[in-house]
This record gives sequence, structure tokens and C-alpha cells, in this order.
Amino acid sequence: MSAEVKVTGQNQEQFLLLAKSAKGAALATLIHQLAESDFASTFRLLTVFAYGTYADYLAEARNLPPLTEAQKNKLRHLSVVTLAAKVKCIPYAVLLEALALRNVRQLEDLVIEAVYADVLRGSLDQRNQRLEVDYSIGRDIQRQDLSAIARTLQEWCVGCEVVLSGIEEQVSRANQHKEQQLGLKQQIESEVANLKKTIKVTTAAAAAATSQDPEQHLTELREPAPGTNQRQPSKKASKGKGHCVDPFSHCVDPLTLALHLQQPVKQA
Repeated sequence: MSAEVKVTGQNQEQFLLLAKSAKGAALATLIHQLAESDFASTFRLLTVFAYGTYADYLAEARNLPPLTEAQKNKLRHLSVVTLAAKVKCIPYAVLLEALALRNVRQLEDLVIEAVYADVLRGSLDQRNQRLEVDYSIGRDIQRQDLSAIARTLQEWCVGCEVVLSGIEEQVSRANQHKEQQLGLKQQIESEVANLKKTIKVTTAAAAAATSQDPEQHLTELREPAPGTNQRQPSKKASKGKGHCVDPFSHCVDPLTLALHLQQPVKQA
């Protein structure tokens, strides 16, 4: 397959067949031949559809083939995509000027056609007179755009590294807090276990002492401890003749009450 075919009006069919099958350097050679052939204006129009806008076509309309109304609308759709790549809220005034439309009705119809063609997605804000774009297709990339794309990707990578560093720092802090909490939990569990052992030993010792001499344990519980202050008998005596002390008075010592009950009652 030769890539040196000169493109003319007579062999354009042969050229198209070669363009369909050619790849790499051969295809690049065919494209350069097309740009220098009788179809140079058509090639330029192709580049406008690939990278340019409707305003670019109007600026070179005298040197380019005429477009049908459908082709004009297609190029206008692509022009909206180019604007949407720069700003997501496009005023109607900007769109009317960039697309060379006379009124808002034509503009809204054009945007609705683009939405149905899945060229872009968004909504028409008639109150604020603007197009709000949520999504748009991508266009072909020119060679001069590669540096800007690389710079944007580099900035994105730097941002990702900053976010990743922050996440790693948060994970480290979370792990340290987890270790502290585990250590505190183990300390509390150890103290609880020691308290349980102490209580168990104390209870066992008390139970062992009680089972060895239960009578002595009961006596110790009944008798007051040495040095405990006992109630003194009331010094107030009744001067009435024949007065008898109340045997149920809680202020009388039990020994005094017993002696009193043993004495005979004097007759009046």
C-alpha cells in the first residue's frame, strides 16, 4: 500500500479507502497530503469541527465549504460544549453571541436538541437567564493543550498526596487512641480481678473462723466489748410513800430491778 497517492478530484475515492486502512505514519502522511490537496478547505472545516467553534467557522466562512442548517446546529452544539468546559453556568447573552442566534427561543430550542442528543446535560434557568451544565461530552485535544492538561493532572496528584497524608495521620492517631484505651481496659480488668481475689480470701477466712467455734462467735456477738460505757441507774428517787419503781422502765439497771423485786412490800 503506497501512501504517496496525490489527492485530486479524480482519485478521492481511492484516497478515502487508503485513509480507512492506513495507520501510524502512513495515515499521518495521507492527512498531510489532504491538507495540501484540492480538499484543503474541507480538511480545515474538519479541524473546525474537531477543535473549533461556530465563531471560528464564521471568521473563515469565505474559505470554507458552506454548511447545511443541520451542520450549523451540530457545530453550535460543539461550541456549547467548549464553553461548558470553561464554566458551568453560561449566561444567555454569552451563548447568543457565541452561537450567532437572534433570540432566546432559538437558543433554548438548540440547547434542548443538544440535551436530547446526549451532547450535554443540564437545565435552563429562565429566571436568571443562564444555562446550568451538569455534564458535557469531551472534544478532541489539540497539541497545544497537552501542557495545560499535564499541569492540571500534576496539581490533582499533589492534592491527592495531601489528602492521603492527612488520612494516614488520622489513622495513626486513631491507632494510638486505640492502644491507650486497650491499656486502660487491661489495667481496670487487672484491678477488678485483684479486688475479687481479696474479697474471696477475706470471705473464706471469715467463714473458716465461724465454722471452727460457732459458740464463741455467738458469745462475741452478744457480749459488749470491754471498755464500752454502760448506762448508769437513774439517781432520781421518788419521795412518795409506797411508790413502786416501774419494772419496765428502760432507765433502771437490771441488777437494781432484781433486788427491788425481792424486797417485801411495806404496809402503809
